[in-house]
Amino acid sequence: MTDIIKLLPDSVANQIAAGEVIQRPASAVKELLENAVDAGALQIDVLIKDSGKTLIQIVDNGCGMSVTDARMSFERHATSKIKKADDLFAIRTKGFRGEALASIAAIAQVELRTRRQEDEWGTKILIEGSVVSDQQICSCAAGTIILVKNLFYNVPARRNFLKSNQIEMRHILDEFFRVSMIHPEIGFNLTHNEKEIYHLYAGNQKQRIVALFGQVYNERLLGVNQKTEFVSIDGFVGKPEFSRKTRGEQYFFVNKRFIKHPYLHHAIENAFQELLPKDSFPTYFLNISVDPAEIDVNIHPTKTEVNFRDTKLIYAILHGAVRKSIGQYNLSPMIDFDVDPEIGIDFGEISRLNRPVVAPTIPVDPAFNPFNNQPPRSDFRRPAGNDDWRALFEEKKNELPHDTTDQTVTKQQIDKPETEGSTRFLQIKQSYILTRIRSGIMLIDQHLAHVRILYEKFLQQLSRNNPGSQQELFPHTIQLNPADAELLRELKNDLEILGFHFEDLGQFSFVVNGSPAGLSINDPGSQLEVILENFKKNKTDINIDNKLNLARSMAMSMAIKNGVTLSDQEMAALVDNLFACMVPETAPDGRKTLVILSFAELFSKF
Repeated sequence: MTDIIKLLPDSVANQIAAGEVIQRPASAVKELLENAVDAGALQIDVLIKDSGKTLIQIVDNGCGMSVTDARMSFERHATSKIKKADDLFAIRTKGFRGEALASIAAIAQVELRTRRQEDEWGTKILIEGSVVSDQQICSCAAGTIILVKNLFYNVPARRNFLKSNQIEMRHILDEFFRVSMIHPEIGFNLTHNEKEIYHLYAGNQKQRIVALFGQVYNERLLGVNQKTEFVSIDGFVGKPEFSRKTRGEQYFFVNKRFIKHPYLHHAIENAFQELLPKDSFPTYFLNISVDPAEIDVNIHPTKTEVNFRDTKLIYAILHGAVRKSIGQYNLSPMIDFDVDPEIGIDFGEISRLNRPVVAPTIPVDPAFNPFNNQPPRSDFRRPAGNDDWRALFEEKKNELPHDTTDQTVTKQQIDKPETEGSTRFLQIKQSYILTRIRSGIMLIDQHLAHVRILYEKFLQQLSRNNPGSQQELFPHTIQLNPADAELLRELKNDLEILGFHFEDLGQFSFVVNGSPAGLSINDPGSQLEVILENFKKNKTDINIDNKLNLARSMAMSMAIKNGVTLSDQEMAALVDNLFACMVPETAPDGRKTLVILSFAELFSKF
């Protein structure tokens, strides 16, 4: 019997490794941007075509590579970042695995041009499917230029699973933001299909955030700066009154490396406790500087997961730093320096220095005896001044109407028994509707029932392409982060069918002119933000079709919430519409909308 275990060829091994490192065009952009930063570049230009499917080009003015280094950079596990295993506990660079360029070269056609500052000529390498097809000297600027063409050309299954250009470009924007935001000392340019999207100049952290998210963030940010012997935290958090309905502007960095850490995110949410409206999320851009020996970044190939040696200590320091920043903002005096001098305010009258000193007095009833069971004198009252609110309250309370006819009518209306039809439904805890059926009693969750009704209504509108909208008397303006703005544009056609009408007001701003007919929406702009947040959450948790996801997201965000009082007519309409649905028993997420308790079960309780 022959041996069956064989050593895989390098090309096949590289393709397998590429599946972990390069998942979509945004992954390649991330790896190449991080290499440019590690090379010490002060200017990085990113050129994208067809959302990275056709071309990804990164140009930097970093240190460049020699002829040997340029060839070795495409070998697996070849890196300049570490030399021995102990270096993993002292990593301050973005990359260290030595897999990025090898993985990209295994699934794309790559062209590399690089030159060191001290060299007269540069090196050009053409590599395709891990096979070097050409290498020669060339004339190029100091630094590195790398072109990635036709990504996944030799892995058709992976290429077919790529999403639309809008979705892939949204992921590229996310990676571009994560790298450019934490390196404000580097200039960045981003061009897509020969149209410049971002031109970022070198500056400080706040200038970079404003350049990425818009001028309005110039007045929305609170500085955070906390230094201890163990850790240093710096960055910005958003003011509580400017909280958003989406989670877009939440960025954690550890030693200038973007990470995702739910436990530390909870520290931020806890610091904003009781300061944010319901269903709102805090904004933060925070960098945690810590000794590399205290963290482990070698967990996942994407390097977005980090383990801390003492996570609870980081949690406490982070929570305290954010809480301190918010407290200083809330306690800071608000002085109006724009007071008109012609008003003539005499601050001497406002000052306490010129006021007479009056000793506080306590009114005492000399006739009160605690050992006497008789009630105290009713004629004793605290002396009331002109501004004593108690005197005003007592005067109102002691006023009696001269005509009691209206009161009699009101009492008769209150004591009038309800008709039989009005007792068909009973609302419990402003959340559940109780009604009697032939076999027993039925309890309906009003929120989930309305979700089911709206879900099927929106699906019918999408399938029939039958829009129904009501014009807003006063248009609402919203501003989104770039990723959410791209997502809103992607969903525009379906949202218009469902009743939302909006137009671009700028790169990331929109004006909402119409909302779905038949639904009372006070703020359609905020409602759109909630819909986008639900859409992204559903896309992450359960990867469903966009139309189903949108109908479900809108239904969840626009349905009647628990805690809302309903009239008898509203409860009757809700129940009738629920049983007109195709699947009235369950909500779109699978939860039960109603529970039936039969008479037999009811009798068994007694």
